[in-house]
Amino acid sequence: MTYTPQVDKTHYEGKAYRSAERWISYFHQMALVWQTHPKNVLEIGIGSGVVARELKAQGCDVTTIDIAEDVHPDVVGSILALPFPPASYDVVLAAEILEHIRFEDVEKALSELARVSRKSVVISVPHPGWVFSFVCKLPLLPRTAFLFQIPFFWKKHTFNGEHYWELGKKGYSTERFLAVARAVGLTLIYSKKYADDPSHRFFLFSVDQ
Repeated sequence: MTYTPQVDKTHYEGKAYRSAERWISYFHQMALVWQTHPKNVLEIGIGSGVVARELKAQGCDVTTIDIAEDVHPDVVGSILALPFPPASYDVVLAAEILEHIRFEDVEKALSELARVSRKSVVISVPHPGWVFSFVCKLPLLPRTAFLFQIPFFWKKHTFNGEHYWELGKKGYSTERFLAVARAVGLTLIYSKKYADDPSHRFFLFSVDQ
């Protein structure tokens, strides 16, 4: 299947992409990228451009790719056919991207991420559900956050114009997603949801060479 842009650049100029929740998501994306100590990064899906700008400001060489020309990526192209040689980047970042393609195409997309990465792949995807969270800060002790979530495992996802699937809904378990990742040579290092960003799950994978 050939995918086309679902929204134009004005989508990223609204309040949703300037909210505290969105900036928290940016923070977690960048934190996982920096955890790998990369010299260069490929970001798939430039969105508002915040992550690429901040990584560059911290001295990282960043290349962006997107199927939408109007958001002005460095390269126009698809996650299903990345126009880069194997092992071109230390880290490949795909944050809130995979849900925009059909799940049957996710294996191909993940295989492309694994192919062009030398070391690591960072991914985040929507993981909705009923959330119960608690943040505690006591004097002289670090802040502690607790999160418990019941995913919508009984709900069937309906394409809403943007998301073809969402993690945790009927037929899209975390285990199924990880099995697809393993099949293309990605080894899970880290999987976590954060109390300050409970609507997404973040993954850090190493690439089997």
